[in-house]
Amino acid sequence: MPDAQPLTQAFFARPVVTVAKELIGCKLLFAGCGGIIVETEAYDHEDPASHCYGGRTPRNASMFGPPGHAYVYRSYGIHWCLNFVCGRLPKHGEMASGVLIRAIEPTDGLELIEERRGTRDRRKLCSGPGRVCQALNITKVQDGQPLDQPPFSVLRRARRHDIVIGPRIGITRAAETPWRFGMAGSVFLSRPFA
Repeated sequence: MPDAQPLTQAFFARPVVTVAKELIGCKLLFAGCGGIIVETEAYDHEDPASHCYGGRTPRNASMFGPPGHAYVYRSYGIHWCLNFVCGRLPKHGEMASGVLIRAIEPTDGLELIEERRGTRDRRKLCSGPGRVCQALNITKVQDGQPLDQPPFSVLRRARRHDIVIGPRIGITRAAETPWRFGMAGSVFLSRPFA
């Protein structure tokens, strides 16, 4: 089988829900560590749960940049969370959207990931957005970095997977919006789908 091709900026320059679904099964690597994306959530500029809903701030500025870049923020003052900036910037006014990487199936750099996470239980290494960033050593330093250049690499999925869909979790506003996507049957999800 030929090597998987890296995703380009054009992949991310599309509607956020489309990108969130099509990222399931893609491989995310950061400095040689990572795995298969098994769970995502979509957020756009009209979404009251999105960080970009109220407009540009110093915290969310990367979401208003070009698609195909990282937006990294701290959740509850504890965990770093990784988003992929998506969509297009219109000629008049700003729009922003992003895909939160909720969980991956770890496949590369397992020894280092286990050391960072303090566990050898593969199901707990990257099952949640904070765990993903801790496992891959992603911090605010990576905010705004392009996803198609080292140390990032996001590779096209080898095959299509059945996807389960449900409401987003861990939020209070617009929580019922069915923009959470997961790989059907994966044991590496952050939480089971209903």
